Amino acid sequence: MERLSAKSVDQSSARDEILRKLRERMLGFAASRMQRDAAEDLAQEVLILLHEKYGHLDRLEDLLPLSLKVVRFKMLAYRRKARRHGEYTQVSVDEVQTLDDGTDALTAMEQREMRERLLEAVAVLGERCRKLLALKLEGKSFGEIQIALGVSSINTIYTWDFRCRQQLMESIGADREKGR
Repeated sequence: MERLSAKSVDQSSARDEILRKLRERMLGFAASRMQRDAAEDLAQEVLILLHEKYGHLDRLEDLLPLSLKVVRFKMLAYRRKARRHGEYTQVSVDEVQTLDDGTDALTAMEQREMRERLLEAVAVLGERCRKLLALKLEGKSFGEIQIALGVSSINTIYTWDFRCRQQLMESIGADREKGR
């Protein structure tokens, strides 16, 4: 009985040593691609997963590729979550200046640029699209627009509306690609 318990203690200490080495490798791998504190948390999560789910693996050759694969998946999940939460686009409150009307300078600039792009895109549209857009901005329904434009089928108005919006979006997108 003593021989069996001594053997299990040796296996346990060998596995602990392997996990310690794995932690260093995972931490180095993750820290080279993300912040150190997030990498440490991620390495700890992977160690817990290896202990709970893969306790039957006790060789470094089995655990190393598995651990690095899990780290990559967890890093991707971390980045998706950070992007979803807007952590990459956050701006310090101290950096944002508010204008007299309560909007911040960045929002005002973005609105001004969008307004300019929209005006340029509308200027490129054909006469029919500009009339349709003006009627929609007046709050007219598609039935009222059909009567105002003298079209026999409301489906024609739907088609024109779709094509005009598509042209407008393409035009705005082309402006954005020019570096605006």
